[in-house]
Amino acid sequence: MAIIRPEQPEDSSQIRHLNELAFGQPAEADLVDKLRNVCADALSLVAEDDGGTIVGHILFTPVVVEGRRSLGMGLAPMAVLPDRQRQGIGSQLVTRGLDHLRERGCPFVVVVGHPEYYPRFGFEPASKHGLVSQWEGMPDAAFMVLVLDVRAMAGASGVARYRDEFNEVT
Repeated sequence: MAIIRPEQPEDSSQIRHLNELAFGQPAEADLVDKLRNVCADALSLVAEDDGGTIVGHILFTPVVVEGRRSLGMGLAPMAVLPDRQRQGIGSQLVTRGLDHLRERGCPFVVVVGHPEYYPRFGFEPASKHGLVSQWEGMPDAAFMVLVLDVRAMAGASGVARYRDEFNEVT
């Protein structure tokens, strides 16, 4: 069982290394570094083992639904060290992050992810709520939403837009 805690400034190099290992490329690590520098209202959590090593990381950043201008959060990226995957660390990170966002009064969270994984947390296809991804060709099953405040989301529909930094990282 990992300890889930907020990211601290001294964690940045371990988080970068973790994302590079988990994704096998630097793009996600570059994205995390960019977002850390420009997004004060992000939620960044780490999973730390009992030896003090960061074994997982999750980031939530603002997402806007155009038209209604509803502001929620997007889950991305989430990474766990390859040799620590399938041990529940990712689930701990998602659960703790969603708990924090509920406490903050966040109305919704979107994710682009595996349709076999995220529904266990309550995510469902965003199209059921009239939300579409900003990225054309996104499979319906992969773009999901978890509505945390039904009243705040009543009538909300349109394109869900992540921060511009997501478009800058290749």
